[in-house]
Formats: sequence, C-alpha cells, structure tokens
Amino acid sequence: MNELLLIISLLLSFGATILFLKLFGKAGLFAWIGICAVFANIEVTILVHAFGMDQTLGNTLFASSFLATDILSEIYGKKDANKGVLAGIVTTVFFIALSFIWTHYIPAQDDWAMPSVVALFSNTPRMLLASLIAYAVSEAFDVWLYHKWWDLTAAKTGDSKKFLWFRNNFSTLFSQLVNIVIFNFGAFLGIYSLPELFAITGACYVIYVVTSLLDTPFVYLARKIAKPENQATAA
Repeated sequence: MNELLLIISLLLSFGATILFLKLFGKAGLFAWIGICAVFANIEVTILVHAFGMDQTLGNTLFASSFLATDILSEIYGKKDANKGVLAGIVTTVFFIALSFIWTHYIPAQDDWAMPSVVALFSNTPRMLLASLIAYAVSEAFDVWLYHKWWDLTAAKTGDSKKFLWFRNNFSTLFSQLVNIVIFNFGAFLGIYSLPELFAITGACYVIYVVTSLLDTPFVYLARKIAKPENQATAA
C-alpha cells in the first residue's frame, strides 16, 4: 500500500508541476515551489516503510520542487530559477514562524485539534530549520550546477538545446545528495541511532535517485509546451 501511495504521490507532484506551468506560466512554478515547501515540511515528520526501506515522507514533493527549479532554469534562465529558490526559502521561513505560534495558543475548552497540532509541530522547529538550510543550500547548488553543466555541453556541442537529460539528472542527483545529508543529520541526529540514520539517509537517497531519473521526461515536456520566446540559453 505504501509503495502504491508513493508512486501516486510522485505522479501527482510531477503532474502538478507541469499543470501549474501550463496554467500560470512562470508564476505557477513559483507558487508550486511554495506549496511544496509547506506540504513537504509537514510530510517529512512521518516515517514509513516502503520498497524494503524505512524512509521519511516528503521525498516526492521535494523532488517536484527540484523539478520546478530545473524547468525555471531551462525555460526562463538562471535568474528566475534563483527567484524560485528564494520563494521556497521565504515560504519555509513564514511556515516555521506560524507553526511555532500555533503551538502556543491557549485552546478553548471545546477544542479537539490542539493536542494533535502540538504533537505534530512541537518538534518541528529543528526539523524545519534543518529543512530550510538543506533546501537553501541544495537548491542554490542545483541551479548553479545546472548552468555549469549547460555551459559545458553547449561549448562542447555548439548547441544549447542538446543534453537536457544530462544537465537535469546530474545537477539534481548531486544536489539531492547535499539536501538529504544536511536535512537528515540536522533534523534527526540524536533522535535516531547512527546506524538508523545512515540507513534512512541511504534509503531516502535511493528514492531521490529514482525520482531524479523519472523527472527528466517532465522537463522535456515543459520545454515543449513553453512558448518559444520564453526559451532560455546557457548562461
């Protein structure tokens, strides 16, 4: 059941990225990155067993956030991709502040939700801070590396359209490794034992490898549906 739900979540997340691009253009990608930042930071508090491994949720939403920044890089350029990263950072900062405030309200006598809210969010400031640092570093690195690969392949081939699969995969694979190491050790060091933490990190990265490879067709689709005048060049 968990495996099926993860596959459905992945398809929904990647599909939503393309839908937001199709309906709202660049602004839609900025909005989707913000949505991913909030939902993924809630999901990541849940540990599940799937595909023979224990892993935190949030993987599919974080993966679609990387997909969105790669699409911004490919279609609109490095400057707009960095704006997308900034949108995710700002959204996460406000989510950290608001979720902290939620847990400090005095509930009414007939309230039923506060115990669950406190249970979910009382431990998340550390997780959200780790997520914020991991997101900011890895996404900025992803954008930088994407364009470094693009410059390299464009210089070698003389064609800025070629090797999209290369720059997409090899920027995301490296940046996702940075992301998962910073987040897992920042959020869970001392909560899980080191063997458990290494196992969870390895499992999460395996999932990220798969999602990174699977997002490539969606980047090609995004470039196909984008208007020609919006197409970026290597920078």
